[in-house]
Amino acid sequence: MMRGPGNAEARRALRARLEWLRLMGIDELRPGPHAAAPAAPAGTMGAAGASVAAGEGPAQKRAVQAGLFGGEEVVEAPGPLREGRLRGSDPGGRAAPVSPLAGARAPEAPDPETALRLIREEIGDCRRCRLCEQRTNIVFGVGAPRARLLFVGEGPGVDEDRRGEPFVGRAGQLLTKIIESMGYGREEVYIANIVKCRPPENRTPHPDEIATCSPFLFQQIAAIRPRVVVCLGTPAVQTVLATRATITHLRGRFHEVNGIQVMPTFHPAYLLRNPAAKKEVWDDMKQVMTFLKTVA
Repeated sequence: MMRGPGNAEARRALRARLEWLRLMGIDELRPGPHAAAPAAPAGTMGAAGASVAAGEGPAQKRAVQAGLFGGEEVVEAPGPLREGRLRGSDPGGRAAPVSPLAGARAPEAPDPETALRLIREEIGDCRRCRLCEQRTNIVFGVGAPRARLLFVGEGPGVDEDRRGEPFVGRAGQLLTKIIESMGYGREEVYIANIVKCRPPENRTPHPDEIATCSPFLFQQIAAIRPRVVVCLGTPAVQTVLATRATITHLRGRFHEVNGIQVMPTFHPAYLLRNPAAKKEVWDDMKQVMTFLKTVA
């Protein structure tokens, strides 16, 4: 049993993680199906270095990868998402987690503009998690309240923290070029992050921080009701789709959540380090452009 002030943060993180799991539709925890799985025979390696037990077909391949809560976990190869759920169910017959976006509700309001204002008022001078301790500004989001296209990033950086606006640094300048190449201006789309305060040293947000802050993002999406949400990077897509799959498994195709098409792609900061990946991002954006031309 955890006691004493030294464990206060651990208890807070555990509560936040349990709340996050609840949001993903997990009401009880049981030992995973791989807890006592025997090691795969030496030399049997699947794609990306994944160990594959003898006799397993492609549907049973397992991979070790980084998950939403850090560390490594053995997971089944991911399948496409439809209506907020991972296709199929786990070996115990329980349905896979539902994206929190599927159940998100905007505040009652006559229009998206008012709903977004109410969400911002609810956030207030937020002190709900440790990210408030070093922030300069809360970075709520920016753009058109009735946007058909919404971009979700990971969290504010130093430039965003200083100005109170998402994606204004080097990565933001690249995102602006991508948006303009798609035929839009920044003022015509909406841009937000899974957390609204800058993580120290631009680290990845911790699970309890995401669990605390992301419900406001889901309310924003529900208020705006875009046709497409583009998730920039692994933390964003794992949060929006409630999945442990990484961006390389998910990008390149749409994932539907309650009528909203979600397109995962690489984060602009990744493109600054790996320019060759720009082609893949542009391929993803061309799919977005084609889809938006087909809907009102």
